[in-house]
Amino acid sequence: MHTPPMPKAIRYTLLSIRDLLVSAGPFALLAVGLLVLAYLWLDPTPPKRVTLATGPAQSAYDEFGKRYQKALKANGIEVVLVPSEGSSSNLQLLRDGKADLGFVQGGSSDSAANEESGIESLGSLFVEPVWLFYRGDAAKKVTATATLTTLAQLQGLRLNVGTAGSGVPSLMDKLFEANNVDTKALKLSRLEQTPATVAFLGGEIDALVFASAPESLMVQMLLQTPGVKLMDFAQSEAYSRRFPFLTPVVLPRGVVDLARDLPPADVRLVATTTALLTRNTTHPALLQLFAQAARDFHGPAGWFNRAGAFPTTEHSEYPISREAERTIKGGAPFLQRYLPFWLANLVERMWLALGIIIAILLPLSRVVPPLYAFRIRSRVFRWYGQLREIEDRMQAEPGAATELTRELDVMEERVGKVSVPLSYADELYALRNNITLVRRKLGGAG
Repeated sequence: MHTPPMPKAIRYTLLSIRDLLVSAGPFALLAVGLLVLAYLWLDPTPPKRVTLATGPAQSAYDEFGKRYQKALKANGIEVVLVPSEGSSSNLQLLRDGKADLGFVQGGSSDSAANEESGIESLGSLFVEPVWLFYRGDAAKKVTATATLTTLAQLQGLRLNVGTAGSGVPSLMDKLFEANNVDTKALKLSRLEQTPATVAFLGGEIDALVFASAPESLMVQMLLQTPGVKLMDFAQSEAYSRRFPFLTPVVLPRGVVDLARDLPPADVRLVATTTALLTRNTTHPALLQLFAQAARDFHGPAGWFNRAGAFPTTEHSEYPISREAERTIKGGAPFLQRYLPFWLANLVERMWLALGIIIAILLPLSRVVPPLYAFRIRSRVFRWYGQLREIEDRMQAEPGAATELTRELDVMEERVGKVSVPLSYADELYALRNNITLVRRKLGGAG
């Protein structure tokens, strides 16, 4: 089947576009190379897997870890939860590079550790009150009112302070020391939360201490268990003045159960502030996602805070991540409100590089039009050298007219196959006229 010839207008347009692309080719390759280098340097695409150190099973850290896991899964990120004994263990996992992020309560490390490089904070998320639960029947052994009001009254009782990895034993040591309590006079145990709670409810332990958010299932259950009391820290303000990482909080009357009026009175507590810490090598886009989730999870009002109080960058023991600070103060970036996360993140992190590349290529792009014109005109002008040579030989060798005519014929045939864009057709026709002119001179000389 015969294919109809392409219309001349289209053929010449395609020819012009081809020449333009060839002329701009080096600059296009330069732009692509710069984009590749920028992509490798900025690394805008986050890894699809990240590890989060949480805490014991059924703890507040464990519950929040599951919430973060679900939130980031919606953006295609797999959050691997790493169970631990608590804050101290999480901090060690971060230092050892075995976790990318982790929940750590204030006061879990000494000042030297806080100043070490390599760990940043995504802000404080919530307060973790020190919950000192005790059995009412056990309290009768040390006080006639069966109500404990000071840490000194714990002497002689069986008290569980949790595992070393939770950070609670270190915290309680500081509180006991401030109260001049001899820990040797205490019957201390270091069971994990779940076995400690079982032993407490079974009467094997008289009191136990948690430092946890109220979302903890253990805390929720013990607050509503008959015969179990919560110690009121009457000196909560004094504790906060002595220890910068502590803050006084109040558990309002009836907040646990309004119908049953639990607790029956305001309970004064001291609390640490828990932060989400990360290694400074964690991808910025992941930090942005975690900070956004933190605003959703910890922003609403709670038992101990008003709406919008958390997350916060204030009173941080570690440097605040720039990504977290920007997200906490400004919310989700503009593009992420309208585009999928991966695309919005790519554009957001590459736009600056694109601006720099454009700034570099813009001056160089001015070379393209002259280069394009030179490429087209060179198809025509390169024949003038041969035509000039024939003309010179015509004057120097009058007897070579026949040979020179054959050379003109060959030149004219080749020039007839030259294609140029229509905007340069006048120069091609001028060349043909000049060939005809030389032919006439050659005929007159012969």
